Amino acid sequence: MMKKILLVLFVGLLGFNLTAQETAAKIEFKTETVDYGEIAKGSDGVRVFEFTNTGNAPLIISKVSSSCGCTIPKKPDGPILPGKTGEIEVKYDTNRVGPIRKAVTVISNADTPTKVLKIKGEVKATGTK
Repeated sequence: MMKKILLVLFVGLLGFNLTAQETAAKIEFKTETVDYGEIAKGSDGVRVFEFTNTGNAPLIISKVSSSCGCTIPKKPDGPILPGKTGEIEVKYDTNRVGPIRKAVTVISNADTPTKVLKIKGEVKATGTK
């Protein structure tokens, strides 16, 4: 009798665990790297990472941070419903001449809770080629 009870509990927990995995948010980025290319000093430093929630639960992005103060990311305000798209805006300080190699970390409730996005390129001084 005790074995049957344990078996029923085990199967019940296993079933609950499988159900919990099926209802998860999934974040899928159009691209995980944005290439600024060569841009002029002082030009527009705003770029966008587009993503889709391919899961079946609302996606909540809790934090977006950058690897330095020269890059300012902005996360979406509310949850992204399943099948919907969203954007993470990144603004790089283009008054800093030189190569751009920065990381933006995204923390969410997705099945992969931490994603690292990258920006790259080069800011050229005005008048240089």
